Amino acid sequence: MIITLLTVGKLGRAPEAALAQGYAERATASGRALSLGPVEVLEIESRKPGKAAEGEALLACLKDSYVIACDEHGKAHPSRAFADKLARLRDEGRRRLVLIIGGADGLAPEVLARADETLAFGPQTWPHALARAMLAEQVYRAVTILAGGPYHRD
Repeated sequence: MIITLLTVGKLGRAPEAALAQGYAERATASGRALSLGPVEVLEIESRKPGKAAEGEALLACLKDSYVIACDEHGKAHPSRAFADKLARLRDEGRRRLVLIIGGADGLAPEVLARADETLAFGPQTWPHALARAMLAEQVYRAVTILAGGPYHRD
């Protein structure tokens, strides 16, 4: 199952971008034997400013995908439950999972309506760049949990 972290905005050479990319690469390497991956970070920018334009650009990338939108009103999952969710989606035959992080103003209503579910990082508000790195880390953690690796400790 291909896993895409679809994000609004380009981080360039920011340390958080390198951190997210590093976790995506580690998840790809660890997930091969589990049919999880590749894990990719896809940055998009809309040609026009605003949530509606960002929403159009995001929706164009979601064809035939199971979509989890990161949203403050979403459900928070413990790491093991998130790992189980990835395994279930893979076992159901899903070919692509897209995890979306919107722009500074959040996600357009059309994107939230298209999402199969929503995910929250808890009640706190996190900077966009850190949320991207945190999401990539959780995907890596989920893969290592499913692989039986020592990375995650309960």
